[in-house]
Amino acid sequence: MPASLAPEFSKYVKLGYQYLVNHFLTFLFIPIIATLTVHLLRTSPDQEFHSILWGLSLGQLDILHVICSVFLVVIVCTVYFMSRPRPVFLLDYSCYNPSKSCRIPFAKFREHMHHIPSFDEKSVQFQMRILERSGLGEETCLPPASHYIPPETTIEASGAEARLVIFSAIDDLLRKTGFKPTDIDILIVNCSLFSPTPSLSAMIVNKYKLRSNIRSFNLSGMGCSAGLISVDLARNLLQSHPNTKALVVSTEMITSNFYTGNQRSMLLPSCLFRMGAAAVLLSNRRCDARRAKYRLLHVVRTHRGAGDKAYHCVYEEEDNGGVSGVSLSKDLMAIAGEALKSNITTMGPLVLPASEQLLFLFTLIGRRLINHKWKPYIPDFKQAFEHFCIHAGGRAVIDELQKSLHLSAEHVEASRMALHRFGNTSSSSLWYELSYVEAKGRMRRGDRVWQIGFGSGFKCNSAVWKCLRTVRTPTDGPWAECIHRYPVDIRSPTS
Repeated sequence: MPASLAPEFSKYVKLGYQYLVNHFLTFLFIPIIATLTVHLLRTSPDQEFHSILWGLSLGQLDILHVICSVFLVVIVCTVYFMSRPRPVFLLDYSCYNPSKSCRIPFAKFREHMHHIPSFDEKSVQFQMRILERSGLGEETCLPPASHYIPPETTIEASGAEARLVIFSAIDDLLRKTGFKPTDIDILIVNCSLFSPTPSLSAMIVNKYKLRSNIRSFNLSGMGCSAGLISVDLARNLLQSHPNTKALVVSTEMITSNFYTGNQRSMLLPSCLFRMGAAAVLLSNRRCDARRAKYRLLHVVRTHRGAGDKAYHCVYEEEDNGGVSGVSLSKDLMAIAGEALKSNITTMGPLVLPASEQLLFLFTLIGRRLINHKWKPYIPDFKQAFEHFCIHAGGRAVIDELQKSLHLSAEHVEASRMALHRFGNTSSSSLWYELSYVEAKGRMRRGDRVWQIGFGSGFKCNSAVWKCLRTVRTPTDGPWAECIHRYPVDIRSPTS
C-alpha cells in the first residue's frame, strides 16, 4: 500500500472497528431474528404461533399463577422506580455581563501598574509578559474599586462588587425563567477568596426575601473548580428532597485580593482574574423536563495533593537567546495532569463507547504483560461528547488539555474565546463557555457537554450534561453584543 494512503486506510479501519463494537448487540440479534423468521415461515397454518414461541398455550396457565406473576411484576417495577435516582434538570442559567466602563485594556493596565509606587519596574514588566501571553483580550473587566490608584481593597468595596455581579446574574435568571424567589428551595453560593459575615448566601436571602426555611450553603476556599462542587452538592440535595428547585451561584471577588508586592507568584491573580458570576437554576421535578435545557448525567470529583507546588510554582521565567519569557510551571502541569488522569479514569467507563473502553483495556493489559514501554492509550472522548468546556484559567492550561485529549481547535474554541473576552472568571468561566456555544447556535438536542474545572488543592472536577432541546440562538446574554466578532485569531507573542 502506498505510504500516502496508509493514514486514510487506518482511519477507515478504526471507524469500522468502532461501528462493529458499538453495534455488537445489533449484529448479534440479526441472525437470531432471521432464524426465528425462517422457522415461523415454515410453520404449518394450523399450528399456534404462541405455542411455538413460548412452549405452552394460554389455556394451560393457572389463574393463580397469573395473579402471582402480575403481583411480582408490580412489586419489581415499584422498587425500581422508587430506588432509581431522581433526574436533575438545568432549567436555565445566566452570566453577569460587565459594563464597558470596567474595561481594562493592556495600555491602561500598564499605566495603572506604573502609578502604584510599591511595584518595581521588574514586577511591572513581569505582569505585562504574563498578560500578553495569557490569551486575554482588550475587553476584559475589573471591578470599579480596582480602577482607583491605588486600588481600593476594603471589605466594603468587595461587598459592593459582590452585590453588583451576583444580583445582576440572579435578576437576569429570574427574568428568563419566570420563577419567583419564593419558588427556590435550596441556595448554594461559592466564592473562594471573599467570605464575609454575614455570608454571601445570607445577603442573597435578605435581598430577594427568600423563604425562611430555605436550605442555604456558602462554600469558600475551593478554587476555580468550586462551581462544579456546588453543582454536585445541589445534585445530592435534590436526590434527598423531591419536587425541589436549587439556585447555584458561582463567582469570585477581585477587589479585596489585589496584591501590591513584588513576589512573582502573588502577582498572577491581578493579571489573569477578572470579574464575573453565574447563576444556575436546577430542578428535580419531572414536569420541568419539558422546559429544561439540559439534564445532568454525571459529576466526577478528584483531588490530588500538591503541597506548596500548586501555589508557589504556577509560572516560571525562562531565557531563550536573551529574550525573557514566562511559561506555565512544569511542576504545576504535572500535578494538573495527575488530577486530570484520575478524573478521566473515573469518567471514561461512564461515558465512553465500548470500542474505546476495549482499546484502553487491551493497551493497559499489553503494557503490564508484554511491554511496559508502550504508550498509554488516550481514549477518544470526541466520540462521547459534542462540546467541551475547559476551565479558562489561562492559555497554557487550555493548550495542555487540548494536547492531552487530542481535541481540535473547534472543540476548545469556547474556552479560548471566553478567556479572550472575559478573562479568568474563576468558577463561573464554564458557564460563559457554555453560553458561547449557545450564542453560536451550535447546541442541538441530544448533544452532550463535558465541563472540566481545575482548582486549588489540586482538584479536577467535571460534569456531563445532555441537551434536552435545541437551544435557539439567544438575543441577550454576555455574548449578545460581540458574538459576531468571534472567533478571533489569538496569535502567540513574538517577544
